[in-house]
Amino acid sequence: MWGMIISVISGILMSVQGVFNTEATKQTSVWVSASFVQLTALFVCIMAWFVTGREGSFPEILHVKPWYMLLGGVLGAFITYTVIIGMNHLGPAKAVLFIIAAQIIAAYLIELFGLFGTKKADFDWLKLVGVIVFIGGMIIFKWKELFS
Repeated sequence: MWGMIISVISGILMSVQGVFNTEATKQTSVWVSASFVQLTALFVCIMAWFVTGREGSFPEILHVKPWYMLLGGVLGAFITYTVIIGMNHLGPAKAVLFIIAAQIIAAYLIELFGLFGTKKADFDWLKLVGVIVFIGGMIIFKWKELFS
């Protein structure tokens, strides 16, 4: 249950952050805004590390294997960029709709094929039906725009 609550909070925060970043970009530029987002995230993470008991040490990060697991920050920069651009062109609701659809499909494929060290899951028709229903929901959500 706690995982579901945290995930809902995460989704809400991502949507609000996307709007904030998009509006900040309109007053600066996409890379200035994205840089500020990443810099403030770094500051918050370091402060949280100090406050929560300093579990782990920074030199340990150099021993992470495989090395590509350290590309999360690089991906984060491009996530920030693509969310800003998507929201700017589509608006928050439509952009988030496509973002979530892509996340569900990508996450299911990662799980299905056991990519990046995740536990491989068996194919499940019910999950495939869930993805199809979600895509159907996207079409219904944007019905008027698609068919007018």
